Amino acid sequence: MKLPRPIELKDLTRFVSVIDPQLSPDAARVAFVAIRPDEGRDNYDSTIWVVDRVSGEPQTYLSGGSDLWPRWSPDGRHLLFLSRRTLKEGEKGNELWLASVGRGEPRRVLRLTGGIEAPCWMPDGNRIVFISAVGDEEEGVRVVRRIPLWSNGAAFTYHVRRHLHIVDVSSGSARQLTEGEMNVVYASSSSRGNQVAFVAATSDLNPMITDLFVMDVETGETKKLTEGNMAIGPVAWSPDGKHLAFRGHNLRRGFATHATIWTAPVEGGKPTDLTGKLDRGSARSVYYDMRGPFTYLLAPAPVWSQDHIYFTVSDSGRYNLHRVDPKSGKIEPVVTGNFLVDDFSVREKVVAYVKVTETASAEVWVKDERGDRKVTNLNGTLLSELKLSSPEHFEYQASDGKKIDGWIMMPPPFKEGGRLPAILDVHGGPKSVFGYSFMFEHHFFASKGFAVIYLNPRGSDGYSEEFADIRNAYGERDFRDIMEGLDYVLSRFPFIDPERVGVTGLSYGGFMTNWIVTHTDRFKAAVSQNGISDWTAMFGTTDIGFYFSPDQIGKEPWTNPQGYLSKSPLTYAANVATPTMFVHSAEDFRCWIDQSITFFTALKYLEKEAELVLFEKGEHTFRSTAKPSFRMKRLGHMARWFETHLIADK
Repeated sequence: MKLPRPIELKDLTRFVSVIDPQLSPDAARVAFVAIRPDEGRDNYDSTIWVVDRVSGEPQTYLSGGSDLWPRWSPDGRHLLFLSRRTLKEGEKGNELWLASVGRGEPRRVLRLTGGIEAPCWMPDGNRIVFISAVGDEEEGVRVVRRIPLWSNGAAFTYHVRRHLHIVDVSSGSARQLTEGEMNVVYASSSSRGNQVAFVAATSDLNPMITDLFVMDVETGETKKLTEGNMAIGPVAWSPDGKHLAFRGHNLRRGFATHATIWTAPVEGGKPTDLTGKLDRGSARSVYYDMRGPFTYLLAPAPVWSQDHIYFTVSDSGRYNLHRVDPKSGKIEPVVTGNFLVDDFSVREKVVAYVKVTETASAEVWVKDERGDRKVTNLNGTLLSELKLSSPEHFEYQASDGKKIDGWIMMPPPFKEGGRLPAILDVHGGPKSVFGYSFMFEHHFFASKGFAVIYLNPRGSDGYSEEFADIRNAYGERDFRDIMEGLDYVLSRFPFIDPERVGVTGLSYGGFMTNWIVTHTDRFKAAVSQNGISDWTAMFGTTDIGFYFSPDQIGKEPWTNPQGYLSKSPLTYAANVATPTMFVHSAEDFRCWIDQSITFFTALKYLEKEAELVLFEKGEHTFRSTAKPSFRMKRLGHMARWFETHLIADK
């Protein structure tokens, strides 16, 4: 028997991403998606499994290579799913398919070049509601009359609107239900099937605001239930069809506001915030870099089952499942612990969920009358080969008295004696959060001989709204929390060499890396990933900049030029003494490539040590979604930079 070994870069292609568990109507089976990297094609295979809820025995396996989003028909006999089975690489759009579970071959229901998103069954089992983009594509020359120009992960989107559609399963005949200047982001059918609730953004200038609507499917009559003052996510119907539950917030702290669980009467009336008293949010913001390229951005949606609404809570690095009684407001834990419930579904009192821990990537679990148990083991063989470090949690007190969570991961195996180089990783967001989850990147750097440090400074999710709100104060309290966290780590773990510490981060973490190297020379190497260096450029070139930047920095560049200038790391480029690598992907329309190119150019102009690693493909979070070779090359370049400056120079 071979002894366990440290994780290696090539292991990235062996992990299976497990997502989207869906219980059948009788709760006897669980459908889910398994995503495997395919080194030969330098792409991914996504397959749909159906397993017995009790034994975990596979019953059905849909292996079209690009199958996603399994949803059970009301009678439990069929699964709808999305696929690209008959499309060639590069062809636009996707397809809606239908499979008879356990018998026969799947058949294609519909193919649209505008794409098919978030399909859901109508209760009669004969129709399916979905979202698709509508608009004429321009080629060669683009005439743009509205913003945003493009959207991260979707390229040019200025010419399309996302509308609600319905398709007849038997004939494949589809018709558009909504029209006009709106973008539908989520939809759900009532239990009777006569109405559809949907969420849509109606303002191009502030797409952060979304509203809740209810439509009569036959007449098209539509009622708006909210007043243009909320950010609303996925929605679910009450069993009696009289109320809607949704995840959302009232924007009181802008992007820092916690998304909580609300209800609204279908006939109209003021929405009620059921979970705001927790002062914790429900959005999936905990870092986990093995979700794969097909993660659903709005997942997990609240589920209204019988007399409770099931929802997730982000709390101090945990992402756990709770439920609330909408009548009494009583909140109860359902699945809790030092781990992530990354997605879930509920049928009556049976729960299927995806569980992630610090040393084990996602698998499907079930909670029922027998307790909690794992029903898949797709990563078990690989994990048995690996010797992984167990992160150590710590808490330190910032200079203003706030308690801050942090973790440190040692190289496996680790024996005290000698001094270790270290890498400090800064999460994105800023309203994301590190926690009790599996991070391949951290395990990989630990296997290369680095201690890995990660913190949840001010701005992080998982704590109070006040803790998360750093608007107009970037680079202030958040920066001090990080530097004070480093001081704490160096004092508590004296085997870490203070002369061999590097820093990195992606998105907001890239901004903070840029800020750090312009405000201190304590770090001996830095890798800035897909970050921000110039807030004025961020305002004008990105998909969210024109409403994100005013919220975070304050007003617009022309009314607050000093604010934008003072919060831009580029302003302080002459201060940089740290060798800095910039990693960026050319299809990142969230923080565009000009951010890294401009800062890199400034450093080279100033004759400072810098390097730019530019990937020609990949969106903002390409660390998890890019083709496998790019993901490995990215980590390889980062490791090279840190080894050169933190180990080779010892």
